[in-house]
Amino acid sequence: MPRALPLSRPLWGRPSTKAVVTAGVFITTLWKLKFFLNPSEVSGEAPKHTEPLVVLVWKWPSKQVPNISGDVCRELYGIVGCWLTMERQLLGQADVVVFPHARLQPSRDKLPTERPPGQNWVWVSLESPSNTKALAGWNQTFNWVMTYRQDSDIFIPYGKLVPNQSATVNIPRKTNLVSWVISNYHRTQRRAEVYKNLSRYLHVNIYGKANKKPLCKDCLLPTTSKSKFYLAFENSIHQDYITEKLWRNSLMAGTVPVVLGPPRTNYEQFIPADSFIHVDDFGSLAELATFLKTMNSSRYRQFFAWQKRYSVKLYADWRERICTICTAYPSLPRGRVYPNLESWFNT
Repeated sequence: MPRALPLSRPLWGRPSTKAVVTAGVFITTLWKLKFFLNPSEVSGEAPKHTEPLVVLVWKWPSKQVPNISGDVCRELYGIVGCWLTMERQLLGQADVVVFPHARLQPSRDKLPTERPPGQNWVWVSLESPSNTKALAGWNQTFNWVMTYRQDSDIFIPYGKLVPNQSATVNIPRKTNLVSWVISNYHRTQRRAEVYKNLSRYLHVNIYGKANKKPLCKDCLLPTTSKSKFYLAFENSIHQDYITEKLWRNSLMAGTVPVVLGPPRTNYEQFIPADSFIHVDDFGSLAELATFLKTMNSSRYRQFFAWQKRYSVKLYADWRERICTICTAYPSLPRGRVYPNLESWFNT
């Protein structure tokens, strides 16, 4: 299906609706004339995707919508040929439509009733299955999934280690042993149970809304960096569900993460085995507490060896995540629909 849109708009500017529609009709006519004069191009293999890929975001994943006008993917992230838009009147010209689960209505009546041939719909979620509701109603709807899971069509982790041959280790000055930032504390969660039992053996400095000690955005890292260890406890335990609690609150801050989440082997797919402590490494929380309290400085320093080879890249901007769709697009499967989204996500 020819797409007139990218050719009809000013160079990466934001066109008016009237201009898009008028120019769109004109360019579409030219496309039809081209195929009329060159009928051989209509049959056979589809031509390679040469014009900018149009990615329509049905609703922005976060409540605050950033500026996505212009060639933001190229200007911010070096991704060329990718145009983001939230203009729904361009649905018929979009290659990809992005549907963040957190912004979907429970019913389907707010979704488009038809989709143009060749258009692919993407389901997006960064929440774990434990915190993702009402999935059953979205069977036979989405072509691709975009989540923190490595087996997603489009993989969007919370963070990653990138090569950085600095050969230096930077350990901030420490003034306390353990800290934890927690906003939503529920006694039924495993992390609440583990904290309660661990706190019997050592003191934990707790910050966040749950303890009525909220931290400003610029206060978080300076605060957690003062602790030798940080409780990177996930709110639920699922495959690959490793969030900013590890990447930002701990590794980026320059403290050693004590993790509670998927098994150690899963963490080791993301970070070196000697860069963190797993709660499950110990037979009891008393043993863990003793290990933390009695660690000498040379042993502690070994946890930071990763800094000689890597640095932390944090994914915090939804524009970057959505732009990666264009990078992955050429290799994504075509003609597939997830028959049971709930079954896949809960596996």
